[in-house]
Amino acid sequence: MWRRGPRNLITDVAGLTVGNHTDERVKSGVTTVLCETPATAGVQVLGGAPGTRETDALEPHNLVDGVDAITLSGGSAFGIDAAAGVQAALREMGRGFEILGYRVPIVPGAILFDLPNGGNKDWGRFSPYRDFGFSAAMSASAEFEIGTAGAGTGATTATLKGGLGSASTVLENGITVGALVAVNAVGSVSVGNTPHFWAAPFEIGDEFGGLGLPHPMPPNASNVITKMRTAARGNTTIAVIATDARLDKPAAKRLAIAAHDGFARAIWPAHTPVDGDLVFALSTGRNETPLDLEAVIDLNAAAAATMARAIARGVFAAKPAEGDIFPTWGKTSVVRQ
Repeated sequence: MWRRGPRNLITDVAGLTVGNHTDERVKSGVTTVLCETPATAGVQVLGGAPGTRETDALEPHNLVDGVDAITLSGGSAFGIDAAAGVQAALREMGRGFEILGYRVPIVPGAILFDLPNGGNKDWGRFSPYRDFGFSAAMSASAEFEIGTAGAGTGATTATLKGGLGSASTVLENGITVGALVAVNAVGSVSVGNTPHFWAAPFEIGDEFGGLGLPHPMPPNASNVITKMRTAARGNTTIAVIATDARLDKPAAKRLAIAAHDGFARAIWPAHTPVDGDLVFALSTGRNETPLDLEAVIDLNAAAAATMARAIARGVFAAKPAEGDIFPTWGKTSVVRQ
């Protein structure tokens, strides 16, 4: 049987820490995953409107073997600056890929569109995201806040406030998988007009309410409910899937592909033309358990299940704040019924 890790966070994967910077006035923020030593990485983009930095470097045929951090940010294209702040913090730490005597921290990143969420985006000539990224990196630790925090601060879904989610799974062979996700989907994470999460079959314990799936399923369960007719036209779910298993770059990319199945299990619809849905994958290689074909299948299945749980946990943990345009999960009328 699979079980949760001790924190039920991505930092249950040995060799990773996470830092958040949250700005309540802007209703946005940054989350970064720092790798204690360079980690093998991959990426898969399945949404139609991505915003990214240094993702080409992660393709299996390209030079860079490991990354120093991954950065997730709000702010649309302005948020790409966040990775530069993380890079600056890593440079001060003496981290980075060595080239001809110079150290260059490798920090791929992705952004979500959270501009029309009720926050004050009148920040002047230069956006604050580089500073947000630096602050997030300098605060990185094994414990971090989920819900209305970091890159999930201003996130929304079709019907509910979104958030930053994380979860972990320990497989029977001792390998750990962890997920981190900023949930800002154009689709819905709940079934029809109920409080039940689409991710319910993968829930461990009552980590996001313990409601299971509705029975019977509501008549509108298959209706396509999106933000497209609302004022909150901000989209994109961005995530990191990580493991302590030893993977090469092609296997890391395959892990990222598998984790996208967690999007499809937790969000309806997902991977739309107006989402920039993306998953980074990290392998810290701290667990040397050999992986045969059956173990790889289990690892990839765990990636999908852990991602689905992290998505639900991010929405479940969101907190209400002044100016919100959507209710949190715990404040919806369907939950109170």
